[in-house]
Amino acid sequence: DFFRNLLSNICKAKTKDASHTLYRSARKDYEMSKIENGYLIDQAKGRDPDAFAELMQLYMQDMYRVALVILMNDEDAADAIQDTILACWEKIHTLRKREFFKTWLTRILINKCYDIRKKRRNCVELEEYAEPITEDKSDWEFREALESLDEKYRIIMTLFYSQGYRIDEIADMLKLPKSTVQTRLQRGRERLAVYYRKYG
Repeated sequence: DFFRNLLSNICKAKTKDASHTLYRSARKDYEMSKIENGYLIDQAKGRDPDAFAELMQLYMQDMYRVALVILMNDEDAADAIQDTILACWEKIHTLRKREFFKTWLTRILINKCYDIRKKRRNCVELEEYAEPITEDKSDWEFREALESLDEKYRIIMTLFYSQGYRIDEIADMLKLPKSTVQTRLQRGRERLAVYYRKYG
């Protein structure tokens, strides 16, 4: 439901101001999380397992959304999240400033997603032998809309409109020029709008 509403709202935001309203809402949530979760981050850095577990639970939904747009598979997304949580616990002492925690966590998650995708490409495809899965029609339509976009557009649109990251933060996270991020964000919106006009 979240992604379906997000994609629909992006398509409906035909003006630049309307589009930025979506971003500002996500950015506000991002900034609030930095303030509200600061104590837990400090405790987790001090190797408090309960604080760390609570922190991971707070960011679980955000991690799932990012992992899904890269991997497009619930099982792989769950594996990426599990790998990220383990890596985060092992490396949290390296986090310099708590206000950068979410960016740091998301960067680890993206790298884990890419690792899983690389391994998956090296495996023999057995999908043709798998049992067909019955899906709700609306879920199938939503996934088809999401899959109509290349991953390079999906990830940037999610980081911007859902997670509230700035263009420069996304560029740093994905190791891309800012101009490339801006171009892909715009093209992703345009391609999604074309899809919705045709099939929506």
